[in-house]
Amino acid sequence: MTEKPNIPEAPAAANGLSMAVLNAIQNPVILVDENGLVAFANWEAESFFGASANHLARHDISAFIPFGSPLLTLIEQVRERKAPVNEYRVDLSSPRLGADKLVDLYVAPVISEPGSVVVVFQERSMADKIDRQLTHRAAARSVTGLASMLAHEIKNPLSGIRGAAQLLETSVNDEDRALTRLICDETDRIVSLVDRMEVFSDERPVDRMPLNIHSVLDHVKAIAKAGFARRIKVTENYDPSLPSVFANRDQLVQVFLNLIKNAAEAVGDRPEGEIMLTTAYRPGIRLSVAGTREKISLPLEFCVHDNGPGVPSDLLPHLFDPFITTKTNGSGLGLALVAKIIGGHGGIVECDSQQNRTTFRVLMPASKGQAADEDDMPMTKGNIE
Repeated sequence: MTEKPNIPEAPAAANGLSMAVLNAIQNPVILVDENGLVAFANWEAESFFGASANHLARHDISAFIPFGSPLLTLIEQVRERKAPVNEYRVDLSSPRLGADKLVDLYVAPVISEPGSVVVVFQERSMADKIDRQLTHRAAARSVTGLASMLAHEIKNPLSGIRGAAQLLETSVNDEDRALTRLICDETDRIVSLVDRMEVFSDERPVDRMPLNIHSVLDHVKAIAKAGFARRIKVTENYDPSLPSVFANRDQLVQVFLNLIKNAAEAVGDRPEGEIMLTTAYRPGIRLSVAGTREKISLPLEFCVHDNGPGVPSDLLPHLFDPFITTKTNGSGLGLALVAKIIGGHGGIVECDSQQNRTTFRVLMPASKGQAADEDDMPMTKGNIE
């Protein structure tokens, strides 16, 4: 085995402080020596690579990243130029590291140790998902304007068309009566669609209060088991110490009823089909608030998992856009409404999907009592911690 470079001893106190600082950094950081061995890895790097620092130190960096990865080229460039390099949106996805491992890289030389470089990884997945969520909100706002226009400009003429068809129905033969009935049914269907879209234009404030999310999920589960999910196994994995969420109960019921119904339709009649509801506390995600220095923390994670066939990869980035659906007779408004409701509560919703595993993840702020100043502030692109 190739020996690691002889790094000079530092005072114990200084060395301990350096380790504490590196381990406190929320990004994976590694030191690659002149021979390509991983001479150091902080705690985040251990989690990122799924291996201990001791295990990493016994192997070349190439053993942990995809074959032909640009990272290897960057390391060689830094060694040759003796200058730091930044590279954005590098794909490190692999069976070992997992899917969607898109990272920004900062690679810098260690001047005191020729040939050694420091690599800092910034995972892009969460930032990209939040950017997509902001796009979904913009799309929902465009639907809001469209809904208002439809309500005023379409429903009134439809009412006249339906009334005329009903008058004709009384004076035509049976064969033509079927056509007038068709006109009535189709106008009713269009009115129903417009009514559903009008929900997007409702910007009235809603009553919120501290809620136990588990009581909401249990209520939704009971509705599902009594109806569309009666033949599907539904399990839970809850964090009993979870704090309250400041929200409107009826709207959260609507959100999770939509998500569980989607999961049930994905699972279908498969005998091994299963839906799992999970809750967890995930500190660390904070978003900037428009026009202020405040940051919103989103530590509450509520998930709906299913083992259905998964969402097509080309559809996944647009899943929360209006009128996007995989269902034959679907309107494509259910998930757009979910995104609008959760966005109105200061949270985000995202979807991760692979074959036989799909997860809809809702991230929301914790309740701070009756005051919900942070919850009411609009989310914007900004620093993500």
